[in-house]
Amino acid sequence: MTDLITPVGAEPASEAPSGASGRRGWLVLAALLVSVVVPVVGMFADVEREIVGLLAIVMMLGLIFVKAPVAVALMVPGLLGTLALRGFPAMKSGLTDLPYNSTATWTLSVIPMFVLMGLLLWQSGITTRVYDTGRDWLGWLPGGLAIGTNFAGAGLAAVSGSSIATTYALARVGVPEMIKAGYDKRLAILAVAVSGLPGQLIPPSIMLVIYAGIAEVPVGPQLMAGVGPGVLVALVFASVIAGMSMVFPRLTNVTGDVAAKPRTTWADRWRSLGGAWSIPVLIGIIIGGIYSGTLTVTEAGAVAALVAMLLTLFYKRNDKPFAAIGQASVNTVASTGAIFFLIIGATMFSRMLTLSGVTRGIGEWIIEMELPSWQFLLLMTLIYLIMGMFLDPLAMMLLTVPILIPTLEILDISLLWFGVFVVFMGELAVLTPPVGILAYIIHNITKDPSVNRGTDISLRDVFVAIAWMMPASIFIVVILIVFPEIATYIPDHTGG
Repeated sequence: MTDLITPVGAEPASEAPSGASGRRGWLVLAALLVSVVVPVVGMFADVEREIVGLLAIVMMLGLIFVKAPVAVALMVPGLLGTLALRGFPAMKSGLTDLPYNSTATWTLSVIPMFVLMGLLLWQSGITTRVYDTGRDWLGWLPGGLAIGTNFAGAGLAAVSGSSIATTYALARVGVPEMIKAGYDKRLAILAVAVSGLPGQLIPPSIMLVIYAGIAEVPVGPQLMAGVGPGVLVALVFASVIAGMSMVFPRLTNVTGDVAAKPRTTWADRWRSLGGAWSIPVLIGIIIGGIYSGTLTVTEAGAVAALVAMLLTLFYKRNDKPFAAIGQASVNTVASTGAIFFLIIGATMFSRMLTLSGVTRGIGEWIIEMELPSWQFLLLMTLIYLIMGMFLDPLAMMLLTVPILIPTLEILDISLLWFGVFVVFMGELAVLTPPVGILAYIIHNITKDPSVNRGTDISLRDVFVAIAWMMPASIFIVVILIVFPEIATYIPDHTGG
């Protein structure tokens, strides 16, 4: 499951795989045999319990490789491993008790609120308004259109919970605008590709809520931990875009046709700001309510969802507003069900790993390496970058967090800080090839003549643009490691 929310009207196009389907079928069958059948046989052989856990991990990765749903890929080896380790009663308990116990918690009650809020805002059609605001207010800077796209994406991703939906919308709106103004196609792609990264850290963030459920940390402080890093990410990428535009002026056509540049009056700026006021208001309700202690996380989500519903009624007042609310509600049920199904699968898999001793064994192995915390985190950065080439963010989180929690506690690494770290690394995963679903979505969108305006944009151009932003991404990680207070200061002083 690559993304948590994909609003109606923002369905990402996917490229059809090439090659002979028959040959691919044989490869899938062989992969199933090696990664599923062999581990199952091994689990029920006379092997050490740690081997059972490792075989379950192999099965899980194999199921993901053959495109099984992530929840199923976690649930099946979790149940089979439990059966092999503790017998049928333990597996039965996993089927009857865990689904309820792992999801019927106050911590997770905020998820449907955030999902409904995001879908309602997309239904209300604020995407263009937010982009126009960023363009009008920041267009005067070097690379101003790209910087405006970056900040507009941060706001949209924050309230929608979806990098894919944000990228899809801004690619259609922003890329043609930047190409029309004379921007280099790769800089235009870069601005769109990184636009959703800050928004997955700035509250409300469904990924941070899910992490809080897995790591068993309070949701309010975990959401607050994302504020500082989210702002940092937006500022760093804006600075990188501005710096590239000044050092390489041809990227933004500074030496080209000045008439192609957008000219914005102060009246235009204030008018566009009036059309995008809902985003800072909603973010302010959530952050302000939680930070002040006035609202619990769930209450803040409920108030924000109510405001989003009123906004939808207003903006869609002449275009079937109740139909839009109904569609958002139906999609909320489907999205929430999918998220809870993933959490159930993750809980089953985590429980099996604990029973097998793999979790403790990995922790002991890391401790025996005697790495200081900063070296351990740099090692995890490398591991997550490699995992991100093959797994999506949620799969990375669900696989690694339960295993690493004991080690994090021993190394005195804040679980709140690590939540920010793992969510950011997961967002990089959706950009890096060969999985990198966002790269393929951007490429598909830019093949549309109305988007590329006659400019040939290849998949190589998309990968080059993404490569440009990787040094800045690693810089952000290093800054967070050196100055963990960027994430922990607000939670340490919040009443939420």
